[in-house]
Amino acid sequence: MEYRQLGASGLNVPVLSFGTGTFGGKGELFSAWGATDVAEARRLVDLCLDAGVTMFDTADIYSRGASESILGEAIKGRRDKVLISTKATFRFDDEPNAVGSSRFHLLRSVDEQLRRLGTDYIDLFQLHGFDAKTPVEETLSTLDTLVRAGKIRYTGVSNFSGWHLMKSLAAADRYGYPRYVANQTYYSLIGRDYEWELMPLGLDQGVGAVVWSPLGWGRLTGKLRRGQPLPSTSRLHTTADYGPPVEDEYLYRVVDALDEIAAQTGRSIPQIALNWLLQRPTVATVVVGARNEEQLKQNLGAIGWNLTADQVARLDAASAKTLAYPYWHQRGFAERNPPPV
Repeated sequence: MEYRQLGASGLNVPVLSFGTGTFGGKGELFSAWGATDVAEARRLVDLCLDAGVTMFDTADIYSRGASESILGEAIKGRRDKVLISTKATFRFDDEPNAVGSSRFHLLRSVDEQLRRLGTDYIDLFQLHGFDAKTPVEETLSTLDTLVRAGKIRYTGVSNFSGWHLMKSLAAADRYGYPRYVANQTYYSLIGRDYEWELMPLGLDQGVGAVVWSPLGWGRLTGKLRRGQPLPSTSRLHTTADYGPPVEDEYLYRVVDALDEIAAQTGRSIPQIALNWLLQRPTVATVVVGARNEEQLKQNLGAIGWNLTADQVARLDAASAKTLAYPYWHQRGFAERNPPPV
């Protein structure tokens, strides 16, 4: 297993992390992802640790806390062998203050998360989304309190725009609060918006990418094909509206390129899509999920080898899209404003 530094921090993380959104199976979205119980979770954790996958990602809203609880049971007795990444900000219940990044909500959320996880510290705590109704100074001072108390060790964000993240980093520098070192972001061969603003920001400010949904919300499994109906077992029947939209022809163009490279390499389409991500700037770790052992073993096959430069270029070309303004304009000034990739 390869380890990389997480942004500008001193923390090393494995290039693959395990996402526990499949743990619990409560609610329409998460039941479609999976319903892994404690016994199966322990087995998946065993396989991860054997392969050097030591970081496990979860969130308070995953199955209304059940994901964190099951993960806590699965790692019991080996907390010192793992890194825990979790998140909070989105609404947890109907209480007026059970949402956002206020001091009230974050302090209560972290204490509840520690209880569910069965631990007294969180290695990486991330804001699950930007809270425009809470001053960033309030949020950052609260995270500073939690770091000083030893309850969290590193901080990050998720689903922030570039100006959200830069405003927060500037405030952290101004007041001496901990800087965000991680950005848990959507990034895939069929979702490259991250490269426009957030990747250059990450390079400039030392913020590492923790990639979620690297297979494009389940579309890069190799099961979706031009001219064929959605497989009856696909979770997209119930989850498509929750995730990033993708035009059909664009998806099939990328899958065609993946098919060609799969034939050359003998690797699966998911393995190629994951390996492509691992060669991108700022990417520290890619979060992979699995409903069962076979899916996990398949994902683990994405490391230990690399696509050639020609294969990467072909995937780049197949997944290229016209940039939004001002990014297309900036590409015309590459002499002084070079693109990150």
